[in-house]
Amino acid sequence: MAGTEIRNQTSVQEFILLGFPGTWYFRMSLIVVFTVMYVLTIVGNVSIIALVRIHPHLRTPMYFFLCNLSFLEIWYTTTCVPKAIGVMLGTSQTISFTVCLLQMFVLLSMGSTECFLLAVMAYDRYLAICHPLRYSSLMNGTFSAQLAFLSWLCGFLAISVLAALISRLSFCGPNVINHFLCDIDSWTALSCTDTHLVELATFIVSIVVVVVSCAVTLVSYIYIISAILRIPSAQGQQKAFSTCSAHLTVVTIWYGSTIFLYVKPSAQNSLDLNKTINIFNTIVTPLLNPFIYTLRNKEVKEALGKALSRI
Repeated sequence: MAGTEIRNQTSVQEFILLGFPGTWYFRMSLIVVFTVMYVLTIVGNVSIIALVRIHPHLRTPMYFFLCNLSFLEIWYTTTCVPKAIGVMLGTSQTISFTVCLLQMFVLLSMGSTECFLLAVMAYDRYLAICHPLRYSSLMNGTFSAQLAFLSWLCGFLAISVLAALISRLSFCGPNVINHFLCDIDSWTALSCTDTHLVELATFIVSIVVVVVSCAVTLVSYIYIISAILRIPSAQGQQKAFSTCSAHLTVVTIWYGSTIFLYVKPSAQNSLDLNKTINIFNTIVTPLLNPFIYTLRNKEVKEALGKALSRI
């Protein structure tokens, strides 16, 4: 009996991603939208990296962090969008236990890294605006490289513990995931073992990663806004705010959706609602970032204009 029970608990070795059920026209429309957004995301983020590499005046800590963010966005969206398109086409709906776990690990690690990078970018803007005379000595090349490295390291280490706990879950019943990607809520909903420890660990990691990085960002902007308001001229205030307005926009979009998805004590939210929010997080935000930084940043717009004029 014990041997049969063990076999039953480990019988599910692959999952079926449901994606977006609907008519053929609905799925084809989504495929076109996902494909166009994916291509624009890759082109937009690669363009930012190329602009920073080509133009020497953009080789500053702020744009170094922006390149890290663009590089992250490329792989973040690549981890899920091609598979999601395959799921909607009906050619790649199955996913093995190992690949599903790997996709979840990479997505969550990239998401955690983005939280830390956005906090580091807020700290960079704080130093630039509140300590302009000491900025170049405080945020030098070595220190900015160390902050970027720590963001990546902490992002992946934070999720490693969570991934180890998730990998121990057993599945003995339904294997259909109501999503276009593998996420924690779907796994806990399908698991036939107790998931309270995983849900608690997810909540704790979310608090540490999301809330702490958000707090660093918030405190930085409190000091930034306070310093901007002390600038006597309106033109000076506008110039100072323009250097961080793009980052503030990205922060608002990213943290809004991330806190909704992960900072909760249990996975009782509607899976359909989570699916919708995940579209925003994994597809829309990586697409918006390069356009936000291009449209709201004078230096990037000028560099882009020069590059297009050469072409």
